[in-house]
Amino acid sequence: MPTIIVFSHLRWNFVFQRPQHLLSRLAQHYQVLFIEEPLQTSDPTEAAFLSQSTPAPNVTVCVPHTPVAMTGFHDDQLPHLQELLQPVIGPLVDPIVWLYTPMALPLLPELHARLVIYDCMDELAAFRNAPKQLLQRESAVLRQADLVFTGGQSLFRAKRDRNAQVHCFPSSVDVGHFSKARDRRQSHVAQQDIPHPRAGYYGVIDERFDCDLIAQLADARPELHIVLVGPVVKIDAAQLPQRPNIHYFGQQPYEALPNFLAGWDVCLLPFALNDATRFISPTKTLEYMAAQLPIVSTRITDVAEPYGDVVRIADDAAGFIAACDAALAEDVELRAQHNARMDDIVANTSWDRTVDEMRALIDYASAHVKPVPVPDVAAASGNAAHIDALRKPAPRTVKCVIIGAGPTGLSAAYHAQDDYLLLDRNAHVGGWCRSVQDKGFTFDYAGHIMFSNDPYVQQLYKVLLGDNLHWQDREAWVFSKGVHTRYPFQGALYGLPPKVITECIVGAIEARHGALPKAAGAATAAIPAAVSAKQEAANAADATADGDDAAKADAADIDDCCADGCAPVSVPALRLSEQGMAPNRAPEQNKAPNFEQFIYTMWGAGIARHFAIPYNKKLWTVPLSEMETSWLGGRVPLPDLEEIIEGALEPVAKPMGPNARFGYPLKGGFQALMEGFLPHLKGNLALNADVVQLSPLNRLVTLADGRRYRYDHLISTMPLPALVRVIGDEAPLEVQRAAEGLRHISVRCVNLGIGRENLTEKHWIYYPEETIFHRIFVQGNASPSCNPPGGFGLTCEISYSAYKPLPCDGQALIDRCLRDCISVGLVREDDVLLTANQVDMPYAYVVYDHARATNVATVKSWLAQHDIVLAGRYSEWEYYNSDHAFIAGKKAADTVRWLEPRRTASSE
Repeated sequence: MPTIIVFSHLRWNFVFQRPQHLLSRLAQHYQVLFIEEPLQTSDPTEAAFLSQSTPAPNVTVCVPHTPVAMTGFHDDQLPHLQELLQPVIGPLVDPIVWLYTPMALPLLPELHARLVIYDCMDELAAFRNAPKQLLQRESAVLRQADLVFTGGQSLFRAKRDRNAQVHCFPSSVDVGHFSKARDRRQSHVAQQDIPHPRAGYYGVIDERFDCDLIAQLADARPELHIVLVGPVVKIDAAQLPQRPNIHYFGQQPYEALPNFLAGWDVCLLPFALNDATRFISPTKTLEYMAAQLPIVSTRITDVAEPYGDVVRIADDAAGFIAACDAALAEDVELRAQHNARMDDIVANTSWDRTVDEMRALIDYASAHVKPVPVPDVAAASGNAAHIDALRKPAPRTVKCVIIGAGPTGLSAAYHAQDDYLLLDRNAHVGGWCRSVQDKGFTFDYAGHIMFSNDPYVQQLYKVLLGDNLHWQDREAWVFSKGVHTRYPFQGALYGLPPKVITECIVGAIEARHGALPKAAGAATAAIPAAVSAKQEAANAADATADGDDAAKADAADIDDCCADGCAPVSVPALRLSEQGMAPNRAPEQNKAPNFEQFIYTMWGAGIARHFAIPYNKKLWTVPLSEMETSWLGGRVPLPDLEEIIEGALEPVAKPMGPNARFGYPLKGGFQALMEGFLPHLKGNLALNADVVQLSPLNRLVTLADGRRYRYDHLISTMPLPALVRVIGDEAPLEVQRAAEGLRHISVRCVNLGIGRENLTEKHWIYYPEETIFHRIFVQGNASPSCNPPGGFGLTCEISYSAYKPLPCDGQALIDRCLRDCISVGLVREDDVLLTANQVDMPYAYVVYDHARATNVATVKSWLAQHDIVLAGRYSEWEYYNSDHAFIAGKKAADTVRWLEPRRTASSE
């Protein structure tokens, strides 16, 4: 009888689930050697040993005991495991290796497996305390495995492009076992004293279990008794909600589960919506159905998509409570309809059928698949810059490699020819335009919006999003001196203290015309009184900014909310000559020696003092005198003094014109725009593909998991310093030094999910004064779908660098942001914080210091000699918005097409 060697992160005597169901049935045809993760010996001086048991016919469970404190199949465990397992597995010939955890991959060389099977039942890398090497090793497993089975459709979609033999085998059910619960008289004796109605759950209680949801259900329905059966893992049991109507029974034998079901009135799937649950396919769903009981679930994809017609799906606590009420109130007719549907579902699946289909694939693979090459070293270290040498395949040849699947890389792939490989180190495309989901909230990596004056980009938006597009009028504001004024600051001074307004106007005039003559000084002295009178009149009339005279709109045309705080008002001519001012003379932007001096020259001391200097110091972190001004370009047209004064005397109307409206995906966050490229890509996409070596001389790209690709052309969107680092010593010393001299700032985003709707009508707000964040992107107003019912999302953006480190981190950073949101009046003291998370962008803004141009030219010149095409903000080391990134990607693809004939001719 052939042997299956199983390496598992789950223990056989833990919750009886997929591994036990499958392997106990496969044991009718194979000897099953089930090897668990090591346990630490009670005495560190005790010798390692192996305990064995036989829980089922033809199943041998091996538990290594070692003195090593590191958990799992850690590298430190390998010497002990190899020694302990050799007597057991050494005599085996051509076994099948079955992996539940990729962490065991370093043990494969000694096994000489004829087949490697990866049964991917969960996205383990998303679980709490996941090993840092897990993603690397899973990439290697997916490359080496002869068969990959996934535990649900979500996992199948995530893995299907990473191996040619990925097969979906969702969780199944032993109908005979769980249908015993239909006899309601068989209720477990342990719950006999618990009153009805009862809502029950069994399974592991860990970070995937929504404890808060259970607490809210218990509080809202004290007459409903909640029965929870299962072990508590990776979370503090003391933190579980304790209520008179919540009952914990711990782990129970598999045989007892139908008896618990028999005594319940409704079954619960109260899973939190987080990274750990994104791909789960709960086995208990079908088991609940076999018991013919009503089911209420949070919106787990592999529950909602196939079973949404019979399982009640809730998006929040209120919906979950209401769904439980509806389930308990089901009339006889509806219950009969649901029972019939459940019977149809469970009749079409069984663990026996699943095993038969798996065996057919195993038999076919055994006859047709060549043995897996033996790896030449033991394991990867987990260092991001280390190549996993588990296997060193011969390089594959690709016409074009594109590094980075952010907006630029995706655009390059979209416009490229078929034979290319698009690589990205992350699990999802999008780069810094990705989005995260958290308890019903959608948050972007910093704020992003869609706007472009380019007709091609406008059409591209339509192609990528179709109907999933939401347009609205822009509401950009500044909060200073305790009041909100419209953005840009210098064009909307109305509402600020009169003294501040006077300083700003006088400073702007003097920046243009020098010190004011006495007549002009007398004229400007009347400004405070005029401002006060205007404000009083406006207040009395309940003036708004929505009138027909809104043509004087600002021209701040940020398309991805990466504004620098400098974009000003529109620029007709200066019109103060009739007041006796000197003739109009524009400031000489290009002669300003640095950014700080430019601010004073352009706007004057008042606007500089009250907004431009403090805001830009917060944003850029470096002394503004160390920055030059070439990057400003069209972002800073000359201000119109008449409009500055009018914006001080009366409220500025809502922005109008072609750039006054912006787009955003209706659903899916900004990542939906990025994922809109995927159906159009004709080449290959590899995710979790971290480039760690690049040899321009050999035209060879090497990934962290050991894969290598030889290319004809290379498009890089990597940050320029990072690209030179992976090239290493092939780059001349002067190129390495130039790359090291390139400066940038990073941004940390603290995302807050507030438990109150409609906190503000604004879209983003600039904060030049004493808050930890320089800007808040009001994520909740980007699209209605960004918020769950009753919630509202905010993204606090905090720039940092070596020159200005983050003042705190972790929970302390979240607490600081929340306090500052309260201090500026955006959040109330009594608001409930539903969720909070952080995303980090190590490369966010390119710093245009005085050495940048020379350093960039040095690096680009050498890379160009090796036909490396640089594209996008970080690879070209330029200030780009997302529409610029789309164009940069298109240009990069066009460049490769232009280079191809040249390369072909030179090779001949």
